[in-house]
Amino acid sequence: MRRRSLTVLLLAVALAGCGSFESHKKDGDMKVAMNMQEGADAADAILLDTFAAVQPPLTWAHDAATERACGDTNSTATGTATRRATVMTKVSAVRRGSLLGVVERHWKKRGYKITSVDADEELPAIYAATPEDFRMSVAVGHEGQFFLSVTTPCFARSEVSPPRARPDGPTYSRGPLPPPDIHDHFWSSRDPLPASSPSTP
Repeated sequence: MRRRSLTVLLLAVALAGCGSFESHKKDGDMKVAMNMQEGADAADAILLDTFAAVQPPLTWAHDAATERACGDTNSTATGTATRRATVMTKVSAVRRGSLLGVVERHWKKRGYKITSVDADEELPAIYAATPEDFRMSVAVGHEGQFFLSVTTPCFARSEVSPPRARPDGPTYSRGPLPPPDIHDHFWSSRDPLPASSPSTP
């Protein structure tokens, strides 16, 4: 419970500046109150808040964090940051739809707009956006591994530090992350979900 309260607090603090971002947009002018580092912190908070909504908890790891310039690639005025996380918990085929549903309902509860749904049977994905235009996705990849990402809007260019949040679970060495390798009694189960399953927080 303490972890959930902390992540919700981080989300509130990180996104507090987003309202001022909207208030500084005038006639298409990209005057922004946040820089890329602050935007990346807000993206981290969205990821943490999303994971906190999933019960039983998932084991996850940070994946590649990237930045790029907005508009003209030679521009130094604004840029975006993308934060990524990879789920290391094994999610069985019969539980993947449930996990996608948990994430989708949580994002809707937060007031995020679902912008697109890929209903591919093998590699489904859900895409969403916050009112401040942070863009996020949850996608199922090879071996049923889940991937989450959050990309910021264009903010004032700045140096961006690696994510500071420490994920629960093993620390993986640098390089490509392995396929999901953590067993969970609920998410890894191959038993069909009962009709009254509590897995839909």
